[in-house]
Amino acid sequence: MTINKNQLAEKYNVSSRTITNWINSGNFSVTRNPTTRRVIWDKNTVENLEQFVRKNNEKTSVQTNQQEFNIENRRYLGAKSRMLDFIQQVVQNNTNGVNKVADIFGGTGVVANMFYQQNKDIIINDILDSNYIAYETFFSQNNFNTNKVELLIRQMNELPLKDNYVSEKYGNKFFSTENAKKIGEAREFIEQQQLNEREKAILLTSLVYAMDKVANTVGHYDAYRRIMDTTAPIVFKKPNIFNGTSKAKLYQEDANQLVRHITADLVYIDTPYNSRQYGDVYHVLENIVDWQKPELYGVAMKPKDRSKTKSDYSTSKAPLAFDDLIQHISSKYILVSYNNMAHKGTGRSNAKISNDEIMKILSKRGHVVRYELPFQAYTTGKTTLTNHKEYLYLVNVETEAKIND
Repeated sequence: MTINKNQLAEKYNVSSRTITNWINSGNFSVTRNPTTRRVIWDKNTVENLEQFVRKNNEKTSVQTNQQEFNIENRRYLGAKSRMLDFIQQVVQNNTNGVNKVADIFGGTGVVANMFYQQNKDIIINDILDSNYIAYETFFSQNNFNTNKVELLIRQMNELPLKDNYVSEKYGNKFFSTENAKKIGEAREFIEQQQLNEREKAILLTSLVYAMDKVANTVGHYDAYRRIMDTTAPIVFKKPNIFNGTSKAKLYQEDANQLVRHITADLVYIDTPYNSRQYGDVYHVLENIVDWQKPELYGVAMKPKDRSKTKSDYSTSKAPLAFDDLIQHISSKYILVSYNNMAHKGTGRSNAKISNDEIMKILSKRGHVVRYELPFQAYTTGKTTLTNHKEYLYLVNVETEAKIND
């Protein structure tokens, strides 16, 4: 019995165009008609395709066998997982009496988590829903039913697949068709359960982290890969939650407004670096967490209204916003993470605040010391950079914060 490309595409839950892209990229060997150069789907070609798909699936076999995930187990622009030792060293060697830490641009939450596991109280904030649910999962003081959550995660992995909003909008783009179906069914399943706030956050976080492992992207959702090279089946896992004695306060608001009504011993600041709005590059995660099912537009399938996640720190207003932020902080120490990308790379990768501006603004509040660490810059692959460094600016605060205005 002969087989054709469309049948194989259906078998592997990809489009025939994806298989064509695999062939054109040389991902597996094919037999061709010597005259027309058309692909012949003989036994060797089919077996080579099957072997390629199997190897792709094996890439995540170790992750699949591991049934838990940690807060740092996801890709994220500007994530500080590789800088934690550096941050810890600077704080440990140059501060005293730090018992409460505020991370006001929390992102993945890994910096706050480091201090939390050291039994320090934390404040953590971010405007993205897909980040805030992770904070509720890992830091919330609210109770949850462990057995109930584990059972529901198992059930999410066993849901029957059918076409849905996610497969229609994101299938064979950001995810394989089969994974998109499973994501959509799992999200609807979560919505139908009787859950308290933390239980729902845990299930959504399991979904978000699982999506990251199978996303057909370079780590964000500003675009998807032209070639569908991520076909491993999605697996939902349970979070590995640290049961500490520290207190955690969770916020989801504008950081410039937040600092006007919180206090901490150390405020850690990791603002957006460049013109990439985080609400835009993580629009897929936001859309699935919010589950309003809006119409999507453009090649990247973005919702039209993304205004609630727009940040001044990704615009020319960044220096003014940063100055306003710093002058209203009530803390013994201010620790700012930034880099030397102000005049490097492509336009969207360039930092919006120069290092001179940062030093000038921070110096209004006290003595500033800058520490540096060589680091790999994010440039969308369009630019080769040398001498890139990550900086930590530590301010020993000497002046009072501005009165709330």
